[in-house]
Amino acid sequence: MPLYESTFIARQDISSADVDKLTEQFSGIITAGGGKIIKTEYWGLRSLAYKVKKNKKGHYVMLGIEASPAALKEMERNIGLNEDVIRHLTVRVEEIEKSQSPVMTASSYDTNDSYEKFGAYRQEPADAA
Repeated sequence: MPLYESTFIARQDISSADVDKLTEQFSGIITAGGGKIIKTEYWGLRSLAYKVKKNKKGHYVMLGIEASPAALKEMERNIGLNEDVIRHLTVRVEEIEKSQSPVMTASSYDTNDSYEKFGAYRQEPADAA
């Protein structure tokens, strides 16, 4: 069966327990369709880049899924109908990483070393005149 990563953003005014219920609901649809959830990550309540449906923040959840296209389509249909979900995206992948995603290890991007690595932070040589 094909592998997918599906990420959805839930409204900021629902609790973490409600987000867990949403995740279980969507996971249940996949398992009922003969698929399985390989990985689940709750990325927490994060700020959005811009307001989406009058929300400045959202609960981010990523699911690693192995399922048939029909089961995935049913899950996406239910995500679209759910009023608590403000955005979602599903992509097909070759393999699902067993380790944490880069979003979960975001604290590693806070050092100056990472800025130098990505070219965003550069110092001019001291003897350049």
